[in-house]
Amino acid sequence: MNINTDTGIAELAARLEHYNAAYRSGAPEISDLEYDLLVETLRGLEPEHPFLQRVEPEEFSGRPEVRHPQPMLSTEKAYTREDLARFVARVRKEAEEIGVLNPLFRVTPKLDGLAGRDDGTVFATRGNGEVGYEVSSAFAKGMVPEGGRGLGMGEMVVVRSYFDAHLAGKFEHPRNLVVGIVSADTVNEDARRALDAGAVRFVPYAMLPRWEGDGDELVRCMEDIAEELAAEVDYPLDGMVAEAVDEDVRRSMGATNHHHRWQIAIKRKGDTARTTVEDVVWQVGRTGKVTPVLCVAATSLSGATIRRVTAHNAGFLEKNGLGVGAEIEIIRSGEVIPKVEAVVHAAAPELPAECPSCAAKLIREGDFLLCPDEHCPAQAVQALEHWFKTLGNADWFGRKTLERMAAAGYDELEKVYELGEEDFRRMGFGPVQSSNLAEAVLLSRTRPVEDWRFLAALGVEGLGTGDSRRLLENFRLEEVPDLTAERIEAIHGFGNVTARSIVDGMKRRGPTLRHMLDLGFRILPTGAARPADAAAPMAGKHVVFTGKMTASREAMQEQARALGALVQSAVNAKTDYLVCGEKVGAAKLAKARQIGTRILTEQEYLALVDGK
Repeated sequence: MNINTDTGIAELAARLEHYNAAYRSGAPEISDLEYDLLVETLRGLEPEHPFLQRVEPEEFSGRPEVRHPQPMLSTEKAYTREDLARFVARVRKEAEEIGVLNPLFRVTPKLDGLAGRDDGTVFATRGNGEVGYEVSSAFAKGMVPEGGRGLGMGEMVVVRSYFDAHLAGKFEHPRNLVVGIVSADTVNEDARRALDAGAVRFVPYAMLPRWEGDGDELVRCMEDIAEELAAEVDYPLDGMVAEAVDEDVRRSMGATNHHHRWQIAIKRKGDTARTTVEDVVWQVGRTGKVTPVLCVAATSLSGATIRRVTAHNAGFLEKNGLGVGAEIEIIRSGEVIPKVEAVVHAAAPELPAECPSCAAKLIREGDFLLCPDEHCPAQAVQALEHWFKTLGNADWFGRKTLERMAAAGYDELEKVYELGEEDFRRMGFGPVQSSNLAEAVLLSRTRPVEDWRFLAALGVEGLGTGDSRRLLENFRLEEVPDLTAERIEAIHGFGNVTARSIVDGMKRRGPTLRHMLDLGFRILPTGAARPADAAAPMAGKHVVFTGKMTASREAMQEQARALGALVQSAVNAKTDYLVCGEKVGAAKLAKARQIGTRILTEQEYLALVDGK
């Protein structure tokens, strides 16, 4: 784009204002990629242009305005590995200046929805970052607050698999449906069905899966990190968000009027390429869904060689003519995994009649193929992998390891937790790996884990981390296997279909849940399980958590609040305890020692709350 006059710059800014208004209203006129390229063009011409120094505004006429207690800012963008490396270098430089060595970084999926903030009473859109619009009526209409109310900032989204199965032909983008639900006084038939199915959700950023590690690993392994995180969420994505973890570093780096300096969005420029479908591989998920992956002629896209493309389900293949020989255009934009952008030449697909893992006859339900065999080896491996990934408190259990364990007959959790070092040796693992695996089994049982994460790890249909958390705000973990659909449905956000799915799932997984509890897992209680003892060791104490914890820092903070503690982000004269994990910032330690705050290791803190 060749723009070199003040008039041309003004016209470009006006176009951006127009396109942004259309996007925020749910009627986008250009793609995200085209919009981002126009923004970068303006930035190259006039870096300090007012449009670039503020959050792109959104308006919902007729809704009350709400001033945010803290600005809800936009995010700086990184399109290349070099951009990301420069961000890491900036964080490290700032951290070094304030005495924080080896600062940690966090990566979470960047959801492509409508940003909002929920304080438990008021639910508001981002607006212009300073002032948003009150839209609490969205919850009354049926939008589900994942994890419950009051969890702060997040995104209003539609479950991606639901959108692909039911709405892809009616709406250009899931965001359009969300905007319609939030802005309209009444909802149309499609929106009502999506709401009733629990597919329209407010997902707090705190509930997203995350990776944490050092800056070198972040830059080196970004592709792998992003792909792994993307596989854990069923929501539309627009890349990933990387940020500094240490609160002192964040405060020191601060923010512009537009974005936080300690945070950056990792996005792709949306390159497209043409290729041909050479094969269709069918994969079996932990719930029995059999889904296709397109194997395509190798092609270069966004600096990577692409050989596999997502294809959603059997219905998607049939509707779009995605069989062997089909010529397709693929795109890799905000989504990490390439997807079909257009079908140039269609070819009739062949759907399998039998499960590729166990040869059971497949069942057709709508657009999906299902394997009915609960003992299917592929389902068993997926279920075990889901358990360990969701718990997140033990390493070593990768896909190949679990496949070998399942092949040896250790395909159920009850059997896995009976394994010792000699058992792993008999499966053919070496001495060192056998020792590590046996230790990992023990650590998985003895390291602290949140009750909602423990429940979600069972893999019951309808019980992801958010719904598990909301369920356990109302019932104790031990009660879940005996809950009726009516009691679950009485909780806001749980519809009849989801409630019955949970009950049916617990008929199968309830015995496993009870067995796991009998093994003595160290579970951090939340919600209905919280003790109410005002004389508890942490009641009324001011606590700061710092460093990398065995459990997540958020889990430790939540447990402390449940015990009556007042959790702080920084050490001050009121702080009673500084609880330290690994890689602790020097500034917090120095401050605590200076003012006489008691410093505890994670283990000392856990012993204190256990009354030891």
